[in-house]
Parts: sequence; C-alpha cells; structure tokens
Amino acid sequence: MKLLGVVGSLRKESYNLAFARTIQERFNDRFEWELAEIRSLPLFDQDEEQSPPPSVLKLRKQVQEADGVIIVTPEYNWSIPGVLKNALDWLSRVEQPLIGKPVMTAGVSTGIMGTIRAQLHLREVLAAPGIRAKLLPPAGNELLINLAAQKFDATGRLKDESTLQHLDGAVGRFLEFVQSAR
Repeated sequence: MKLLGVVGSLRKESYNLAFARTIQERFNDRFEWELAEIRSLPLFDQDEEQSPPPSVLKLRKQVQEADGVIIVTPEYNWSIPGVLKNALDWLSRVEQPLIGKPVMTAGVSTGIMGTIRAQLHLREVLAAPGIRAKLLPPAGNELLINLAAQKFDATGRLKDESTLQHLDGAVGRFLEFVQSAR
C-alpha cells in the first residue's frame, strides 16, 4: 500500500512535519510513505490550470498513485495555512485526483485545542465539489495533537505514549478504510 503525506507547514522545525516523519518511521513496515513537496507550488491561477507547471503535475501524479492521503496541518488563525489551501486548489481543478481518494486529517499545535478549527475547515474544503475526498470518519480517529512542546523531544520525535497509542489505532483504522475503498 502506498500513502502520500501532505504537510501544511513550511517551517523546517515544524511539529507537523515531525509528526509526518513519526508516521513514516512508525509504520514503515505497513505501507510505503512519500511526502509531497508543496513549497514550490505557484499560487493557483485559473489561467494556468490547463497547462500547469511541473510542480503541480508532480503533486497530481503523487495523489493519483497513492492509495490514500494523510494531510497534517497546523492551525493558523483558526484555519488551514494558505500554502495547504493553495495545494488543494490546484488539486481541485482539471484532473481532480482527490475525488474518491481516502483521506485522513491530522494536526499538531502548541496550544491546548490542538488543530480542531483547522481540521474542521479542512474537512469542509475536502468535501468541495472539485475535491470530494473520501474522508475517514472523525469519531475516534481525530488526531488533534495539542501541547506539542511537551509531546515531542528535542530531536523532533513524538515521545508521548498515549498519543502514540492513539496514532496506532487511528492509522490502523485508516489502513482498513483504504483497503475497503479499493
């Protein structure tokens, strides 16, 4: 099985990127994992959608070839970062590779609320007509990691055992969800 990770943060020391790497390391025996590069995507331009630049074509291909997608987002101003919304805008046009694609959302925050507002907005975007992703139901699968500074060590490794156990369950259910969508 092949999964694609999309991280909505560009920061090199991002907890969200560290979380995506945790997924890669923790489950490397259960699926192939690739991280999408969204930093180089130009701003969405409808004039360019029929012949997009190579970075957009690469992202579309990565989504098409993946059996499922895990989107890990920080929360900026109670929503998703512009860079993530831009990537989703590119994916919502022309080929629309997210339609029917199994998707799981997750997010890490230094605050007490985790990324609950960002993930609610992300779910709305993922349900839009040009995207229509097949979302893993949230009940019991929400990965709203809060107080990140207490849960990650200095090397960027997730160390909080209860969070790791919850991650194991949620990823296991996502893998079953992906299998059932095949």
